[in-house]
Amino acid sequence: MQNEIINKIDLLDEEGNIACPGYAKKLLYNYNRENIKAKKSRIKEWDYYYVSDKEKAICLTIADMGYVGALSISVIDFIKPWQITNSSVFLFPMGKLAMPRSSEIGDCSWKNGKVEMSFFNDGNVRRLKGIYPNVDKKGLNVSWDIVLSDIPKESMVIATPFDKKGYFYLNQKINCMKAEGYFTLGEEVKVFSPVDSLATLDWGRGVWTYDNTWYWGSLQTRLEGGKTFGWNIGYGFGNTQSASEDMLFYDGKSHKIGRTKFIIPGDDNGKPEYMKEWKFVSDDGRLDCTFSPILDRYEPFDLKIMCMIPHQVFGYVSGKCVLDDGKEIVLDKVLAFAEKVHNKW
Repeated sequence: MQNEIINKIDLLDEEGNIACPGYAKKLLYNYNRENIKAKKSRIKEWDYYYVSDKEKAICLTIADMGYVGALSISVIDFIKPWQITNSSVFLFPMGKLAMPRSSEIGDCSWKNGKVEMSFFNDGNVRRLKGIYPNVDKKGLNVSWDIVLSDIPKESMVIATPFDKKGYFYLNQKINCMKAEGYFTLGEEVKVFSPVDSLATLDWGRGVWTYDNTWYWGSLQTRLEGGKTFGWNIGYGFGNTQSASEDMLFYDGKSHKIGRTKFIIPGDDNGKPEYMKEWKFVSDDGRLDCTFSPILDRYEPFDLKIMCMIPHQVFGYVSGKCVLDDGKEIVLDKVLAFAEKVHNKW
């Protein structure tokens, strides 16, 4: 039985542990940072935006991971396919970025060298603005100005403890926000039309244990008739006995489903074969889909004692999803991504 939170509650008790682990369809947890007992160097806070249409995507991250901070960007072309990723890293931010305590309102901006990134949120619309000079070895400059609106009333929220006192993970995924704007690649201008462009926010706050591997999958699309549909699936991070993060999103409403398994070829019997067909299956049968990869965004950072080894794989999903009322959503080659990430930090 998964524990749904339906009323506002403080995330942490006075000892710095999650007061009531579970999931919610809105951000009902109050992130009371003052009750964190861990060192500032262990606190991790980030905002990650993924904006896409059927041809392209841009990923933007502002992250304060305690002893290291980063402004990160990925630009992806689904037609070629092609991607470029880079991060502007700085040491020991430890709260200096003043990340908002809530995803519902609040701005976050930072400049590191010539890289600038700002996420503005007045509670109604969000604006992503910035510049990343020399994003690759050829000196390519990237800039962007994107506005997100039509924020869904419901989303996925999970509060997960680790099996260590004072360690926790608070996360919200908001899928299917309407996106409009552009980014530049050198002299090229790439436009996001509000007709077919959507955005997802991955908003996270927590204190993690040192060595973790997690799985995460995200999908967002417009169905015939214009209604939005998406999902958030994933596992492997913390003690998820009280709740999982598996949820469908339809026309702004969240639909909780059972725990979902990522079946990656070779994953249980040797080296994963990320570019072969995957399966996603929930234990209640409400999600049963195949995933056909087209691009593996593999950008490892490995110092052995500290590492981030991500395989963020983009591809096309086909299959069925069942809403709370029994309505079946059939997907046919819908763009999505899924990842397996191993971190030590």
